[in-house]
Amino acid sequence: MQAPEAQIIQNLLHQLLRWPARLLTGLGSGLLALVILFEEWGWVPLQRLLARIGRWPGLRWVEGWVRSLPPWGAVCLFALPTALLLPVKLLALWAMGHGHVVLGVTVIALAKVVGTAVVARLFTLTQPALMQLRWFAWATAHWMRFKHAVLERARATWAWRTARVLRRRWLQRWRQRR
Repeated sequence: MQAPEAQIIQNLLHQLLRWPARLLTGLGSGLLALVILFEEWGWVPLQRLLARIGRWPGLRWVEGWVRSLPPWGAVCLFALPTALLLPVKLLALWAMGHGHVVLGVTVIALAKVVGTAVVARLFTLTQPALMQLRWFAWATAHWMRFKHAVLERARATWAWRTARVLRRRWLQRWRQRR
């Protein structure tokens, strides 16, 4: 049996060592929540924009071809935007490392918006084929449950409710001025 002083020191060390883990978990959860919120806010409008562009005469056949892909072709196409944007994001990080912070952040933000738009549209077009793959259907179901849980927690916060009120007021003012 340990002496009371040793037990106290052990408890303090344990708490001290757990603090960075809790901090990193909190930061990671916060960043993940921000990504999910961005995806939630941008997914539908950006997908609609690309759907309108996809109706242009020269691009209709592309959407038809994408819809006709078999499941594994859809997986490859669905992964393509990530693969194509990774070098762009790495170059943006390189630019930031060489003092071009505004350029790097702008490129990363644009890549995120473009990537979200393309992935949203591709998912809409390839979803029937992708859901034929059991592992993809399973992963999508789990992701949606997780995403909805994160959004529920975010929507319950004071910051979310305040942002919704401010957004509603801004939209009302915008409509009145038009």
